[in-house]
Amino acid sequence: MPLAKRLSPACALGLILALGISAETGSSAGQNRQTRLVAARSFAFAIGDGTLAGNLSRRYARFDLVVVDGENARARDIAAIRRTGHGLVLAYLDVGTIESYRGWYGAARRYRLDYWGDWGEWYANVNAPGYRSLLLRRVAPGMLAKGFDGLFLDNTDMTETHPEQKRGMRALVAGLSRLVHARGKLLLAQNGADVNWPLRRFYDGINFEDVSFSYDFDRHAYTSLRPGVVASNERTIRRFRRAGLKVTATDYLPTGARSRAAIAVHIACSARALPYVSDIGLSRVPSQPFLCG
Repeated sequence: MPLAKRLSPACALGLILALGISAETGSSAGQNRQTRLVAARSFAFAIGDGTLAGNLSRRYARFDLVVVDGENARARDIAAIRRTGHGLVLAYLDVGTIESYRGWYGAARRYRLDYWGDWGEWYANVNAPGYRSLLLRRVAPGMLAKGFDGLFLDNTDMTETHPEQKRGMRALVAGLSRLVHARGKLLLAQNGADVNWPLRRFYDGINFEDVSFSYDFDRHAYTSLRPGVVASNERTIRRFRRAGLKVTATDYLPTGARSRAAIAVHIACSARALPYVSDIGLSRVPSQPFLCG
């Protein structure tokens, strides 16, 4: 029996890091991450409050692909979620806006643009070399060093409202792609079908929010999207799937909306995306994953 199999998950992880053995060598019977991503059948977008509490091995035991907060998650959390080595765990990293509660906020604040009231954060000046360097040399490597299987980028689509930032965003995404793939890891992003389509070669997968249901910040209410919008979203999912990307779909609904959740899952599965349904704060993780038939 290999030594790592006789150790506890925490001790095994420490040994792997101490010896400089790659996470690829220490997990999942030789399956590489890309193969496991393609084979993934369940998805959890678990970045909300409380999602890193409790027995993580039990909580995420049935999920093949899990996204958690890249700053808050510890190495032992990642090891617990991964269980026997078959689950993929990605680090959530917001690259298009600047959040005041992050440990790197002091270094990033000089790159703030206008304020985004819905989420209480600032759009980022990704054209600034200093901002890109902060993420590429400090933030992203620090997350990957914890043992994540890759990064999950948010707000790459900020260039929809700030088109002058497209050059910087492309440079940032390209740099993160090189950083991640040089380590044999994965890069996913979300939303921004039009702005991320030209960047698709840098990604292994993409998540689309609000495919069938959404949250209206002005009305403070969950809403159903019009049939024409839903059909357009399905076409977008199929387009990215044909391009070779793994696609996930996240819809937002209140607790107890089971019939609407079933509709969201059906629509995502019809477009061949992995479905996920949660509250707008992404704090609700289902006890059983949403699966396609």
